[in-house]
Amino acid sequence: MVNQIVEITSGKIRGEVTDGIYSFKGIPYGEGTDGSRRFLPPSKMNPWTGIYNATEYGPRCFQTKGNINPDNELTKAQSSIRIREEASENCLFLNVWTSGLNDGGRRPVLFWCHGGGFFQGSGAGPRTDGTSLAKNGEVVVITVNHRLGPLGYLFLGDLIGGQYDRSGNVGMLDLVLALEWVQENVEVFGGDPNNVTIFGCSGGGSKVSTLMAMPAAKGLFHRAIIQSAYGLKMSTREDATEIAEKVLNHLGVSEKEIDRLHTVPVESLWEAYHVATAWTPERFAEKGRHIAISPVVDGYDLPQHPFDPVGSPLSADVPLMIGTTKDEATLFLFSDPDLGSIDEVGLRKWASLYFGEGGEHVIAAYRNELPHLSANDLLISIISDRVTIRDSITLAERKLAQQAAAVYMYQFTWESPILGGKMKSMHGLEVPFVFNNVHRMPFELVGEDPDKYTLASNMSQAWISFARNGNPGHAGLPTWSSYSTIDRSTMIFGKECHVVKDPGRVGRLTLN
Repeated sequence: MVNQIVEITSGKIRGEVTDGIYSFKGIPYGEGTDGSRRFLPPSKMNPWTGIYNATEYGPRCFQTKGNINPDNELTKAQSSIRIREEASENCLFLNVWTSGLNDGGRRPVLFWCHGGGFFQGSGAGPRTDGTSLAKNGEVVVITVNHRLGPLGYLFLGDLIGGQYDRSGNVGMLDLVLALEWVQENVEVFGGDPNNVTIFGCSGGGSKVSTLMAMPAAKGLFHRAIIQSAYGLKMSTREDATEIAEKVLNHLGVSEKEIDRLHTVPVESLWEAYHVATAWTPERFAEKGRHIAISPVVDGYDLPQHPFDPVGSPLSADVPLMIGTTKDEATLFLFSDPDLGSIDEVGLRKWASLYFGEGGEHVIAAYRNELPHLSANDLLISIISDRVTIRDSITLAERKLAQQAAAVYMYQFTWESPILGGKMKSMHGLEVPFVFNNVHRMPFELVGEDPDKYTLASNMSQAWISFARNGNPGHAGLPTWSSYSTIDRSTMIFGKECHVVKDPGRVGRLTLN
């Protein structure tokens, strides 16, 4: 490992080179966002003197878990692969991996938006380390930290207005600023600013969808990949204002003393956020996304919902790849101690939470199409379709309706052995495969079957191929046609990769 120094627009930075791959971690792309800058749009990083040491990840956005992650085997396994990086309100940092510097390489750029809803996560960690992608695909990989939760999406525009008009989207504006940084600096890292692909999973996929509808982001990226996301709609002004009122009430801050919000301890702000949203899997089933803070359709930074009722025209010409895991719902059903052996009573309980009086109809329709499934597996199929799969298909078809760019669909079916296998192909499991980092994962998460390495190679090469030319096909895969409403061709990424037609048919037809 040796040091390497390059110069970007804000000054000189020192990174590292290991096994032919240069890494620069914790590069600041924006000024601080605490104190008087809290809730305001980000500002470009001012130049520094000397050499900035970019060899360690920068702070992730300050965040607290609320009641989402209980102390359990799954959480412990996932925690074992997390970086224990510092947390701070001042979190505008990004990381770069590349195989060349200042060489005119024109490498495709893969810009990762991390998951965790809009309230958790960071761009650090072994799952999303960019070394393998940069080495095997001759691409530049960038991961980003930005503001989350109440720091990034507390909408004060209708309560206070003025300088807070854009507060509901400052977390997304952070990502726009990072994409502008890419345009100004990626050539230093051998990248092509005219070939940038944004991609992300879960909340990260929703960030991708949102960027596709933001005027400020237009032209800053050229392809998009949405993995297991809720990308059709974001928050309305009304829903976002309701949450903001609850936050202010919990803090005891009136609209006339709003300046106090700049000095409220960040821990107290997050406590108020968790009280206002009170997220639990059961409440999510009943209330949906409206209980959470997310980007706001404010008419300015986000003029419309990304793909509702139609796709934003701003990104009509941007090719899209979109997909999900087969068993998305196991992560959301994990609060049920009977997961893995849920019976008819449990099936009806969850169906009632998600569909109300229509639950019995949904169960009957699925059982007619999938009579071989147990109550447990039928529930997983129903809720997986309800949570992400159906909406991903809808998004793909609304994108396709624009008739301006290709769409490709996939489904990931590799199953985790954790907890006796009851988590199956759970939400987010594909991420280390996409980054070709399964060798960095504990066996209890991805298994010991050596076929995992072949799958990771095939998936990562598909992502690289799509970033390079807008088509994910490559020699390791069977022919993968673009998506259409005629055959709905979908690539299955599993022990064997193959194409099937319309794998989401039941949910597509049943969950209207």
